[in-house]
Amino acid sequence: MHYEGNIIRPPSEANSILLQVTVGCSRNKCTFCGTYMGERFRIKPDEVIMEDIAFAATHCKRQRRLFLCDGDVMVIPQKRLMRILTEIESQLPWVTRVGVYANAKSLKMKTPEQLIELRSHGLGIAYMGLETGDEVTLKAINKGASPETMIQMGQKARAAGIKLSVTVLNGIAGRERSQIHAEETGRVLSGIDPDYVGALSLMLIPGTPLYQDHQSGKFPLIGPEEMLKELRTMIAHTNLSQGLFHANHASNYLPIRARMPKEKEKTLRLIDDALAGKIGLKPEWMRAL
Repeated sequence: MHYEGNIIRPPSEANSILLQVTVGCSRNKCTFCGTYMGERFRIKPDEVIMEDIAFAATHCKRQRRLFLCDGDVMVIPQKRLMRILTEIESQLPWVTRVGVYANAKSLKMKTPEQLIELRSHGLGIAYMGLETGDEVTLKAINKGASPETMIQMGQKARAAGIKLSVTVLNGIAGRERSQIHAEETGRVLSGIDPDYVGALSLMLIPGTPLYQDHQSGKFPLIGPEEMLKELRTMIAHTNLSQGLFHANHASNYLPIRARMPKEKEKTLRLIDDALAGKIGLKPEWMRAL
């Protein structure tokens, strides 16, 4: 395989074939993200991509899922992206699902018919970083989309039959807007009604604008108890028809995996017990990105 730069994938794609078709991120302006700092976004040459698919056809016969790296693959023009998917179908017929990162901008670039076409050729899940439903915070972190656009684009992907996993960030709004961020994120998640929600806890990355703001005192990083209170409010304001809400990422202080709406109240009680000191939290040294 021809890999360049930092290769990242969602935790749920740990056992997937990782096929890198782009390098970097098409936006690469979010103040909290240091993954692709200094990396110019580009689509890899078709011949390199086809070589890697051929390699996977010989050496990756045990994996049933494939993830297209990096962020964000959905900006690839439709004909070119379809060529990649049809080649995967042809050479890797045992692959049952292809996953990608997506953002509001790239989803907006695709028509509903194009998304349905991608779905019919194996694209089964898209991972979208919402981070927050609070419009003030979205602007502050330079996310490039409004809450309502996030809702519309999330619904658009789901309407095409593509499963949607949405990531949110506890602590991203700082202390002053913590509860507003939690409530508004719950509202937006309810509007999207994704199949999965993944809640991460903010960890500052040296070299990013948000890290610099923290160092200068402009951005206060909230503590474990405040993170839990924020998460509790977020879950309380999130109404999913049948989604899975999980906060079991390595960055989180309290592992949570809740089937919504069935386990919502049970999860809120779990957080209450943790806030009351009845359940221990993950120590700082065990947290990771």
